[in-house]
Amino acid sequence: MRQALPLVTRQGDRIAIVSGLRTPFARQATAFHGIPAVDLGKMVVGELLARSEIPADAIEQLVFGQVVQMPEAPNIAREIVLGTGMNVHTDAYSVSRACATSFQAVANVAESLMAGTIRAGIAGGADSSSVLPIGVSKALARVLVDVNKARTTRQRLTLFSRLRLRDLLPVPPAVAEYSTGLRMGDTAEQMAKTYGITREQQDALAHRSHQRAAQAWAEGKLAEEVMTTYVPPYKNPFAEDNNIRGASTLADYAKLRPAFDRKHGSVTAANSTPLTDGAAAVILMTESRAKELGLRPLGYLRSYAFTAIDVWQDMLLGPAWSTPLALERAGLTMADLTLFDMHEAFAAQTLANLQLLGSERFAREVLGRAQATGEVDDAKFNVLGGSIAYGHPFAATGARMITQTLHELRRRGGGFGLVTACAAGGLGAAMVLEAE
Repeated sequence: MRQALPLVTRQGDRIAIVSGLRTPFARQATAFHGIPAVDLGKMVVGELLARSEIPADAIEQLVFGQVVQMPEAPNIAREIVLGTGMNVHTDAYSVSRACATSFQAVANVAESLMAGTIRAGIAGGADSSSVLPIGVSKALARVLVDVNKARTTRQRLTLFSRLRLRDLLPVPPAVAEYSTGLRMGDTAEQMAKTYGITREQQDALAHRSHQRAAQAWAEGKLAEEVMTTYVPPYKNPFAEDNNIRGASTLADYAKLRPAFDRKHGSVTAANSTPLTDGAAAVILMTESRAKELGLRPLGYLRSYAFTAIDVWQDMLLGPAWSTPLALERAGLTMADLTLFDMHEAFAAQTLANLQLLGSERFAREVLGRAQATGEVDDAKFNVLGGSIAYGHPFAATGARMITQTLHELRRRGGGFGLVTACAAGGLGAAMVLEAE
């Protein structure tokens, strides 16, 4: 094992996560229909600052992410600063790492803290699947550019005459990988077949996720970390995630048809995470700055790791690669963890990663490690449910997982937790958290 890499500042301060908050997560075209990601981001950051009672000028940096970006607001982070009453001089920039975007935002703020350039910052992400940048065809786009340069009406009409009717159709955001043309669900199907994951196993995991998320809400465990929102016409509050199906049964899951491989597939809408709208954010500080402000941190960032793998085969195996690296950098093993939280893009992807974390062969032949990362104890795994139940606003999921895991660690008296996610492009992310 390599030597641990402690995440501390030059003065020896730990990286403290002071607080975290998210909006409720809403299925596409429901509670947040018509609300763009930038407004969701303003909601959560504004409320997070109000609850924390931290002076506005104490926040020196905001790093925020959005996966499906809107052309009119390409730097969502800066728009949030300008729209929430934060100090206008607050440094703000945007990042994107697909489904691991807010992991990256947290890492960037942590690195600024370690470098000593700031003492406090906010990291997070927001996405809307209900407000999408609907584009135009390449042919129409080219004509529109050329029309601006045309000098006469005749030249303009000639340019438009080259278009066919299909060139005028709107173009929604692509759901397939740019490099391969494969959809995420296609990769999930491939992984299910490669690793022998059955439809029954996938449905059981999805059912478990919904049941545990419903129980978490019923027991009041999420109330502190989810804000109440009001959206136009501002009559009714929206305070709880609306994708959770606590009353569903395994028989209900079995009724759905495969969504990708319709003849021989096992991946369905029910054992996959749905398109979702929402935002989440966390406040990070040096430990000494938190003490100066009289704040008790939720916990600390112990380590993180980002990995990248091939996109043609097993593209969603990021957690199986990033988890051992994050543990190694934290100086820990799987047995040292109190909680293990994995993003559930698909039940098939989740089960494949769990299988390979415990595989000696995968560790030796693929990772080049002497032993397996370790079996994940079911009693520690996604104890409050996961993304299949809560939903997945792409850039917000990581911040949700971090906040949720730290609160649960605190309820259990402290310990270590690991959060991990796969991401488009064969990317993976993992972070080790500590609570006292």
